[in-house]
Amino acid sequence: MGAKVRVLIVDDSAFFRNRVAAALQSAQDMEIIGFAANGDEAIRQTKSLKPDVVTMDVEMPVIDGITAVRRIMAETPTRILMFSAVTTEGAKETLDALDAGAMDFLPKEMSNPVAGAEETSKALLERVRNLAKSPLTLSRASVKEYLTPSPSRVASVGQTAPTFSSSPEMVAIGASTGGPVALRQVLSALPRNYPLPVVAAVHMPGSFTRAYAERLDGSCAIKVKEAMDREMLQPGVALIAPGGKQTTVVRGAGGYQVRISNPLPGEIYHPSVDQMLASVAESYRGKALALILTGMGSDGLEGAKKLKKYGSSLWSQDQKSCVVYGMPQAVEKAGLSDKVLSIDEIGPLMARVK
Repeated sequence: MGAKVRVLIVDDSAFFRNRVAAALQSAQDMEIIGFAANGDEAIRQTKSLKPDVVTMDVEMPVIDGITAVRRIMAETPTRILMFSAVTTEGAKETLDALDAGAMDFLPKEMSNPVAGAEETSKALLERVRNLAKSPLTLSRASVKEYLTPSPSRVASVGQTAPTFSSSPEMVAIGASTGGPVALRQVLSALPRNYPLPVVAAVHMPGSFTRAYAERLDGSCAIKVKEAMDREMLQPGVALIAPGGKQTTVVRGAGGYQVRISNPLPGEIYHPSVDQMLASVAESYRGKALALILTGMGSDGLEGAKKLKKYGSSLWSQDQKSCVVYGMPQAVEKAGLSDKVLSIDEIGPLMARVK
């Protein structure tokens, strides 16, 4: 067995620290190297112990989790997994933490082993393992620099408009781990008069997507909102698939619209990128552009196959700029990617679509 994943656990609750430790210690590839009860201790312990991954609570005394993340990323860049409350306020705090440099989050109710669920421990282990293998995309430079495309890179990709067998009439985007930050970077590169509608499915809890869409709307030139059932697709408007629901695109007499439905028993992802892309394939045939961004697993692969069958185009994010190179890797390995691009290339190139 290779080197163990060294984890620092940060939470002001001794009970929760112990439960997280118990979940991680159930795996042979994990090593708990320390505990911290507040943000100040977290900053000092991260600097001295240099963990592979830090699990971090948001609400803590002395220094809160968000401030601690910002300090850690400025002084000792480290992979950070946030625990968040599944509430509207929890969503806003989690988005603040991602903006500050956290690489992933896990709703605290899901991860709290009070219920003793094996699935919660499994989810935590999977997140920590994936982060430990991920490149540290948010470097010492700062989150702002990460979210700002490199001028030289933008210039090089923005010289000419991309070519397609047939001009796309919409853009469909799928993402998971690392997706909230990546999608914001893509959408913020689009001009206010962007000629295509956008539909995006990111794996997030239902209580998060509205707050996320509102935040995107405030930082992007295009209009961004959480999708509503039977809402029409419109140029220059990005619809974010609601968490906890399935979102598909259908063609009606008045144009294209999204349909929102409850997930069926056994469906792992909701929103499902596969379902969204498959519906786009059926409704738009060969006239869509799909983007597969950073994310764990392979959701989107089956939908991408249908898209390509009908002649649509697909771009995927490259390994170097992904937080987790799962979803993009799946479509690239299957030979479905027309372009493999860095996250700071995708938005500017997408903005050139005519």
